Amino acid sequence: MSIGTYQGIFNGLEINFMKEGSSLSDHDKVLDTQGLYCPEPVMMLHGVVRKMSPGEVVKIIATDPSTERDIPKFCNFLGHPLVKQEQQGDLYYYWVQKKVS
Repeated sequence: MSIGTYQGIFNGLEINFMKEGSSLSDHDKVLDTQGLYCPEPVMMLHGVVRKMSPGEVVKIIATDPSTERDIPKFCNFLGHPLVKQEQQGDLYYYWVQKKVS
């Protein structure tokens, strides 16, 4: 399958997603928030999750260290499972699944 991409603007900021049907194995969409600071990554994540189907997973790429606190709190508060979290150098990665019910 080919990888489809979506580029758009959210509150004046460019965002990029990978659409469903891509050959990715651990996520359905990608939200790149590199260079953005609190509260923007979580606000963008909220908008993306709202448009996802239950069970879909979005991979978030961030550079703001405060996402280590903010994204897990977002998931806990709204009931979306934080499937995976890791850091590689200055980049933070999160995999968030939209809750099923």
